[in-house]
Amino acid sequence: MRNDLSAEAVTRSIAIASGLGGTSAYTWLKLPVTEAVDDMPEVLRTSTLPVVLLGGEVGDQEAAYERWGKALRLPTVQGMVVGRSLLYPAEGSVEKAVDTAVGLL
Repeated sequence: MRNDLSAEAVTRSIAIASGLGGTSAYTWLKLPVTEAVDDMPEVLRTSTLPVVLLGGEVGDQEAAYERWGKALRLPTVQGMVVGRSLLYPAEGSVEKAVDTAVGLL
């Protein structure tokens, strides 16, 4: 099993999640960065809800930092929830991974 991080799949999940519940008050979305980070502005136009980024599965840590950095500059993105991407970084240094992620914020 693998997550589908295509722009179309993430857009669809945003549209569904945004429509759930009786109100959008106090509701934030936790979303993965799409495979093609250049698609993120269009994907995030699906909702006006604030977003925190998920780290997801990271193979190439440097590429992940670049994707996260680009996505963090988008207006509705408010932060990150990256968990195991920083707890178990590919290069092995948790301290360096956390410092780099904090620097992106």
